[in-house]
Amino acid sequence: MEALLLGLAVLACPVGMGVMMWFMMRGSGSQRSGSHGDQAAAAELARLRTEVDQLRASREHAEDHR
Repeated sequence: MEALLLGLAVLACPVGMGVMMWFMMRGSGSQRSGSHGDQAAAAELARLRTEVDQLRASREHAEDHR
């Protein structure tokens, strides 16, 4: 009986790690398949690029009038 408990204790860590890795792989796969996050990131990137372009134009305009 003691050997069985020792065997279960030794196997608990690798089995637990395997289960956690499996859940993590499933979670990242479902996030990759949804494009809502990708669309939101692309929209935010486009907004930031527009803002940078506006700031650059404003700076160039200010430098031209010096």
